[in-house]
Order: sequence, then structure tokens, then C-alpha cells
Amino acid sequence: MKIVIMRHGEAEHFADSDAQRALTPFGRAASKAVAEACVKQGLAKFDKALVSPYLRAQQTWQEISAHFDALSVEECADITPYGDSPHVVDYLNAIIEVEKLESVLLVSHLPLVGYLTAELVADIAPPMFPTSGLACIDYDPVSGKGELLWNINP
Repeated sequence: MKIVIMRHGEAEHFADSDAQRALTPFGRAASKAVAEACVKQGLAKFDKALVSPYLRAQQTWQEISAHFDALSVEECADITPYGDSPHVVDYLNAIIEVEKLESVLLVSHLPLVGYLTAELVADIAPPMFPTSGLACIDYDPVSGKGELLWNINP
């Protein structure tokens, strides 16, 4: 199965709270460009999209959803910047099994996106994701092991 992990687009530096930081125009454009490149890699349909409740992640999903088709979209409070990667992987494994998913997209934040990638792919250090960066993992939920297939950076 495929798990795609994407970091939100570039956001404003200041807001009333970290959760309320909005995307910049560059962040919107870069997110769209990365989504278009992902489609060119042959991946445009997802069984489920999990999106952080933070404004910049929600806005990233709004920008990329024009290019991606997701059967189900769920706001997921566990994938905020300081989410617990082992907990998120346990959750992913549970929904993959119960819902018989073949593809999942996560729109999240640093540092979690790097930790999740390292949790899903054996023997790699958590990679740094630029804003709008995306990684595609071929994941076997039975073995709990995945392989990083490709990544796209704006």
C-alpha cells in the first residue's frame, strides 16, 4: 500500500497562535505544484486523507484537493507538529486493517513528518521536509516495514 506524507505549505511567521498561522501565497502555489508533480508520478487517488486541524495544513489540503481524489477526508488531531509518531503509526495500522485501505495521504508538520517517515521506513534517519515537501512510501502493514519510493520538493 502507499502512504504519502506531505508537509504543509509555507506559512506566515506570526498569528495569534501557532495553530492559526495561514499559508502565504508562495505556500499555496508550491503546494499545488507538488500535488501536480505527485499526479505525474501516477498517484492522484487516496482511500483516505488525514489532515492536521492547524490552519496551514487545512489550507494546504484545500489547495491540493483539486488535484487529488480522496474517498474520505478526516481531520486528525494526532498529526499536529508534536504528535507522537509511534502512536500515529499504530493508528494508521488500525485504520488500514479495519477499512482495508490501499492508499493514505497525511498533511502534517515538522517535526512529525520526518519522524513518521523514519518510523515507517526501516534504517533511515528522520528526513527534513521543506514546506510543501512530500514523500511516498510503499508500506506493508503486515510486516510494519516500508520503502521510501520517491519524494518531491517544491
